[in-house]
Amino acid sequence: MNEDELLLREAETIVTAIGRMFPGLCEVVLHDLRDPEHSIRAIENNESGRSVGDPATELGIARIQDPGYPNVIQNYPNTFPDGRPAKSTSIGIRNSEGEYVAAICLNLDVSLFATVARSLDSLVRTDGQERSVTETLRARTAGELRALAEEYAAERGRTPRGLDSAERRKMVRFLRDEGFLDVKNAVRTLTDIMGVSRATVYNYLK
Repeated sequence: MNEDELLLREAETIVTAIGRMFPGLCEVVLHDLRDPEHSIRAIENNESGRSVGDPATELGIARIQDPGYPNVIQNYPNTFPDGRPAKSTSIGIRNSEGEYVAAICLNLDVSLFATVARSLDSLVRTDGQERSVTETLRARTAGELRALAEEYAAERGRTPRGLDSAERRKMVRFLRDEGFLDVKNAVRTLTDIMGVSRATVYNYLK
C-alpha cells in the first residue's frame, strides 16, 4: 500500500469514529483530493444528501489548486441544501511531499442548538406574559418563517421535523393565520423545514 492510500485509510477510520460519536448532529466527510470529480470517499451522518463518489466542493477544489492553502479552515458558516445553518471545519491532509491528498470536513447542524436556545429562553422567562411575535411576522421573509417555525416547535420541546403529524398541521395553520403563507416560496420553505412533501403541506391546509 502506498503512502497516499495509507493516509486515506487512516483518515477514514477517523471519520467513522467522529461521526459515530456525534450521531444526527455532525456530518463528517472524507474527500480524496486526488480525484476531485469523485472525491467523497466516506460520509457519516449524511445531512447534505451527498453520496460516496460525489465531487469535491469549491473549498476542496481550491485546496487542490493551491498547495499553499491553509491546512485547517476552522468554524466557518455554511448551509445545508435544505436551508439549515451549519458550522463547518475543513482539515487538509498532506503526504510526505507536501501535496494535499485528502480532507476531512465536519459540518455541524447548528439549527438544533437554536431550537435548544429558544427552549431555554422560554423556560427561564418569568414575566408570565406571552411572547409577542408581531414584529417578526411583519418581516415576512423566508428566514423569519424558518425562525418562527423553529420557535413554535421549541416551545413544545421539539424541532420542526420532530413534530408529529397533528402538531405539524397546527403549526402550518398557525403560520397561515399569521399571514406567513404569503411569503414567497413559503410552501417550499415549509417542506424543507419539516421534511415533508408539498402535497402534505397543502393537505395540512385543508
